[in-house]
Order: sequence, then C-alpha cells, then structure tokens
Amino acid sequence: MFLSDLGLGFTGLALGATLFSDGVAKAASTTQAKFSPTDGKPHFTPKAKSVIWIFLSGGYSHVETFDPKPALTKYAGLTFDKTPLANPLTSDKHHKRFRSVPAQEVNVRDVYPSIYPMQVGFAPRGQCGVEMTDWWPHLASCADDLAFVRNMWTTDNDHFAENQIHTGRHRLDEQQPSLGAWVHYGLGSLNENLPKFVALGGPTNSTTHWSVNPLYLGPEHAGVPLTLDPKSPLPFGQRDPRQSADEQRAEYELIGKLNRLAAVEYPQDDALRARIKAYELAFRMQMAVPEVLDFAPETEATRKLYGLDADATKVAGQRMLAARRLVERGVRFVQVYPSGYGTWDSHAKLKDNHARMCGGVDKPVAGLLKDLKQRGLLDETLVVFCTEFGRTPGMEQRGGNKDGRDHHPHGFTIWFAGAGVQRGVVHGETDELGYHAQGEGHYVTDLHATVGHLLGLDLRRLEVPGRKRLEIDHGHVIREILA
Repeated sequence: MFLSDLGLGFTGLALGATLFSDGVAKAASTTQAKFSPTDGKPHFTPKAKSVIWIFLSGGYSHVETFDPKPALTKYAGLTFDKTPLANPLTSDKHHKRFRSVPAQEVNVRDVYPSIYPMQVGFAPRGQCGVEMTDWWPHLASCADDLAFVRNMWTTDNDHFAENQIHTGRHRLDEQQPSLGAWVHYGLGSLNENLPKFVALGGPTNSTTHWSVNPLYLGPEHAGVPLTLDPKSPLPFGQRDPRQSADEQRAEYELIGKLNRLAAVEYPQDDALRARIKAYELAFRMQMAVPEVLDFAPETEATRKLYGLDADATKVAGQRMLAARRLVERGVRFVQVYPSGYGTWDSHAKLKDNHARMCGGVDKPVAGLLKDLKQRGLLDETLVVFCTEFGRTPGMEQRGGNKDGRDHHPHGFTIWFAGAGVQRGVVHGETDELGYHAQGEGHYVTDLHATVGHLLGLDLRRLEVPGRKRLEIDHGHVIREILA
C-alpha cells in the first residue's frame, strides 16, 4: 500500500516502464517540454462570465424571422432566371461553400427554382429600426439589445448541421469537440457544486450527441444534461431513498479511495480520471441542482415574464428560467434547446408551423433577456440565439409540397445579446432573395471564435498535442458586433 500510494505499485512500475519505452510517458526532460493543460484562467480580460446558447433544432426560416425579403413576394411564382436579379444558382458561392452528402447530380435539396413568397408581414423594430417579422412581438421589444448577424453559412444541407454548428465539422470529416466542451476545458469553475457545462432539453436526438461531446478533451468535459423534473433533475444521480446522506458520503469516499489507488497504477486512463471527478461532482450536485431548479422562490411576475402561466410557452419558459438561475450561480456554458428535435423543419405548412413555434419561444426568450437585464446579469452574460441553417427562398417541390421551404445552408441569421456586444445593430446581409450570404460571410466557427473571445479565450491556444485542427476550425472573431 505504501508503494502504491507513492505511485510505485508493481503494476504501476511495469506500466510506467512500458509507456516510457514506447515514448508515451517521459520523465522531466531538458529536451522536450511537457504538455501542460490549461490552467483555467482566461488568456485576456473577458467581457463575459457565462454563455447561454439557445439552439432551435430543425432550421428556422431566416426570411420569415430576422431577415425578411420583400423581393420573395414581389417575384413569387417566377423562377430565379426570370427575375431582374442575379440568379443565385449560377453564383460561384453556390459550390464554393456547399458540400452535399449525396452526389451533386442527384442533389435537389437547395436548388428549387420557383420563388416562394414570404408567409408573414414584417416591420422595423425598436429605435434601431431592425426589420423583424410579426411572429416575434415580444422579442421585437428587445430589438435594441440585439446584435444580428445576417450572413452566416454552413456546408451541410441535412440535419447533421445541428452538430456542425456546435463542432465546426461537416459529417464527412473527423469530428471535433463541441464549443461548450472547449469552454469547459479552457476555463475554471465559478461554482464547484455545479458543472461548468450544462444542457437543458437536449441533445435533441441520439444522432446529435456530438453537440455536447468533448471527444479527445476527455469525458469530464462533456455537457451534463439536466431535466426540469423536480423529483429527478439529475438523471441517474438521485440517492436511493433507502440510503442516508451519511451512508452515501461514506460510500463515495470509499469509491474515491479505490479509484485514486487505481489511478496510480493506470495514470493514462482518461475514463477513470473522469469517473473520479464525476463521483465527486455528482455528490455535490445532489444538493445544488434541486435548489437551482426549484422555481418556488420566483415571483409570480417572473413566472409570467417567462410564460410559465401558459401551456404554449411553459416548456421553453422553464428552460430559459433554469438557464438564468444556472448562470446566476456560476455555470459557464448553458446550452438550451427550447424545442424538440427538428421541430422547426418546415418542408410543408411553413406558415402554420412557424407561427406555432415562434409563439412557443418568443415570450420565454424575450423574458430571459429582460430578466437578465433587470438583474444586471446581461452585462456579464452572453446570449447566443441560433439554428443549424436557414430555409430555401424557392418553394420545396419534393413529394408534391407547395407550402414549405427546404434546408438552406447558404445564408441564415443568428443573433447575440449581452456582455461585450453592441446593441441594436445588424451585421452582414444575404442577397435580395435571401439566398447567399454576401461577401465572405461567416462560417459557423466564427461563432465559436467570437464566444471564446468574449470569455477571454483564444481558442487557438487550446490546442492539444497530437490533435491537428484545421484553419477553418478556429474561425474568426466577428469584430463588427463587438462593443
């Protein structure tokens, strides 16, 4: 036991010798610097302490939300080549940015040529005069706090783009850790009793686990899913009612001792290290999480602000309120899914679907912004509102559809609010039909770079030896929206 505690157990000695001979483990050397993981401190003075990342699964229509295009109604029913505007299908941007998983000759998903009119009205909002559609009456009252980016683009035209906006990688490429995992890896905790990276309402599907996956950063950096069930907010983390808190504490202490002994003999076991941390955090979370997700102390006015008093807005409202309570207590990155997997996907009946979906999230999201602002939290919290892609300016025609739009990676809109960003501004644009992001536009990793920058992180400096990242993985800070 003495030798084992010193890291000299016989198994440990043998393993260490083997790793050393294989070049995996080296003693301190003057010829090769030892890699040192991040110390948890920001690289420079941060503007934000925490991030609330709101993701709407399925792809909301940018032209029926935050980038209205009256030309769609003006030229409705015409094909692109019959208008006086440039034909977006012949633009070099079309194939420069886009990677279809099916062969190009059979891809029809983004090339519908018949222009489909806007399905909702729009108007200038706030003192800034940004145009938003009529489906966002509550969020419109927050227009002067928002920074819109209207020239986003991605490369996948199917729903794996939900992972891509979180990892930066197309499905045909090797995947990378999600943004939340990088933040968890790079920054220290503000509350040792809560995880640094939490997911509310997601991941939305078994195929979208990449959106919270840490991959080679190690399992301890994964997003922790919480439910809003007050009886079981932490899945698989409840103490057996037949066991007292003291008994469980003693059990975890014994497990911790055994795990640490095993860690001496297997120092390279990332899963074991993560398991030790998970047990320690899980015990602390059993007390902290129920308190965070207990809305009883909230006033009736606050509940109504988030829409908890109406069935249509209750689920999204609860998740937004939980997000506020989490960042209030020091959680670094809260990834919120206010609606289910693919629910914004409007291949048909777009008008009905978007009217209903906007009605479900409009008040809760606006309530979150107003609540953060009145508590002074908007000055230290960054809010990001996004989706995986936009929707086609052309009418989808697969399956005889005549009232919907297909997936559209070539141009879409997201917005920021809060710490470190300008308020009431619009950056970038799509063409008059809402087809292509103009100029260079912003690939999804520009979101990552911007979030990292506002948290005081240079994501390039979080490189892990032996893991090659591409230039596009790093992205570029969207400086035009910074305060």
